[in-house]
Amino acid sequence: GEASHPDSLRAALAEFISMLIFVFAGSGSGMAFNKLTDSASTTPAGLVAAALAHAFALFVAVSVGANISGGHVNPAVTFGALIGGNITLLRSILYWIAQLLGSVVACLLLKFSTGGLETPAFG
Repeated sequence: GEASHPDSLRAALAEFISMLIFVFAGSGSGMAFNKLTDSASTTPAGLVAAALAHAFALFVAVSVGANISGGHVNPAVTFGALIGGNITLLRSILYWIAQLLGSVVACLLLKFSTGGLETPAFG
């Protein structure tokens, strides 16, 4: 019953939108900085710009979902909430699916909106 409950679906949608905002703004700013500076994104200025962009994107993403889903924006945070007993296993699975789909959709939107530029892969 919890999977089809409107509150659970609304919370999963909030996590999807939050993750989409975070990945689109964070990775998009890195892509833009790299394009504007001719591949200087690993310089100190590029790293500071990326950190600030991710900080502001995370602030907005958490603000969007805070009252609806708790504003996890990160599967690791959702896992911590599950282990801490703050959410159920079913709700955490819904959040994980929504978060992963949100990040994939954000990368596809970035690829589409930048004319096919490669999205950064860190690792």
